[in-house]
Amino acid sequence: MSSKQRELERDLRRRYRLWTPMFTVVVLATLASFMMGQGANAGTSVFLVRVGGTATYVGFLAVVFSVAAAAARFVAGPLVDRRGRRVVAVGGAALMVLGTLGPLLSEELVPFVLWRFLQGAGFSAATTALATAAADVLPQERLGEGIGYYGLGQAVSMPFGPALALMLANTNPPENLFVGLTCCSAVALALGLLVRYERDPEGLPPSSEYRQRWERRYGLAAGRRMVEGDAALAGAVDAGAGAVAGEAVAERRLIAEELEGCEAGVARVEQVEVGAEAAGDAPAGGAPTAPAKPGLLSAVLEPKALPGTIPMLAISPAFGFGIFFVGLVGTTMGVGSPGLFYTISAISMIAVRLGAGRFMDRTSAIRIFAVAVATGLAGYGLLLGAVGLAGTGAGAGAVGVAEGLYYAAGLPYGVSIGLAIPVNQAVAVRNSPAERWGAANALFMLASDVGIGISCLAWGLVNDAFGFSATMVCVMGCLLVSLALAWACYPPADKR
Repeated sequence: MSSKQRELERDLRRRYRLWTPMFTVVVLATLASFMMGQGANAGTSVFLVRVGGTATYVGFLAVVFSVAAAAARFVAGPLVDRRGRRVVAVGGAALMVLGTLGPLLSEELVPFVLWRFLQGAGFSAATTALATAAADVLPQERLGEGIGYYGLGQAVSMPFGPALALMLANTNPPENLFVGLTCCSAVALALGLLVRYERDPEGLPPSSEYRQRWERRYGLAAGRRMVEGDAALAGAVDAGAGAVAGEAVAERRLIAEELEGCEAGVARVEQVEVGAEAAGDAPAGGAPTAPAKPGLLSAVLEPKALPGTIPMLAISPAFGFGIFFVGLVGTTMGVGSPGLFYTISAISMIAVRLGAGRFMDRTSAIRIFAVAVATGLAGYGLLLGAVGLAGTGAGAGAVGVAEGLYYAAGLPYGVSIGLAIPVNQAVAVRNSPAERWGAANALFMLASDVGIGISCLAWGLVNDAFGFSATMVCVMGCLLVSLALAWACYPPADKR
């Protein structure tokens, strides 16, 4: 890269800053929400067993959380688009507070069905709204990079959320778990209240989609800025700067007068926006044609997000196996610290997200996703080798190598997650209308929830019937299928 190119890149980063105060608030609110979600999933089972619950009841409550989270996606998506990001983020965080405060107010086990339902629904609503808010406040020139950084909240919570929850669940009294989870939920609620950019879009980066859409729709502010800016140009004309400046002044004043007309100006802008969505063109000289009412499914979820959602649905089972079964694989092998796999994977995931700025918006999405699939295959290949070595009954040396392979697998596995999620989410968001980003994020997250939830049941059945090695071969098949689907689904712009 030449010095001129480096200077241009530095100028681009100065002009399109990512870490604005609002984006920082959104990332921290996401971190607090995922700390609650990850902590509740990991710590509730230990808490219930300590207070007399059964493993069957623990499994049932896990299903309740998943069903509530998936159902809430259908409601949260359109609410985010119609009522606003802040309303849904605050409402979801409030449900999380109720769901984590409830166990402190009642010692009975039966109400835990309600508490887990509130936790799942609140977590789902809050994270859907916050994901949409992140896309809103990011400059479009660095959207992919910014979504990668946004995922830091989720990445950091993976090792620390469960660790904190398990520590609190094993204290006396075990209810300390829900004290900690309530604090996380309250932080998410407080930060959600600070997401106020919808009231003042002019505080967002100039190229953020939300601000540009707001200015197109309510162009009076832009018109007034044009009128005020005419003074400088008028001075140039008076000083004899020439006809070009005079023409520019005249043109800007005409535009300003149109915008100051408010009703006519806004109607014309809205007609342009509606044109692509409407059933037909507006009649000449008349009001814009109203868009056709969407069907039930498209009203809840955004079909144009499918190019990024379908590959995510296919790759989620691979991540589901890692989340729910790799620890069991290590325990079965006799690994000394199975949890170290997750620590290593979290570190590599965070490193990838932090380095995303170097490639995320300059490399085609299909190439990034191909790297994600390749590293996922490498991680599961190492795990497959570890399981094979551990099952040979060889000496201590082979067991040590197997344990080393198990830990090493966490590195490419974390890289795979760190790339696959943000690149697919960026594809889903970029190809959806900005006014439907809430529904687009809801569909994307629902695909991840469904892919992980359904596959975990399937992987359990395959494990019991054929063993871990056969299951991991199936997982690697899912990775390859996801790449084929990405190649088929990604728009041409994301494959160049």
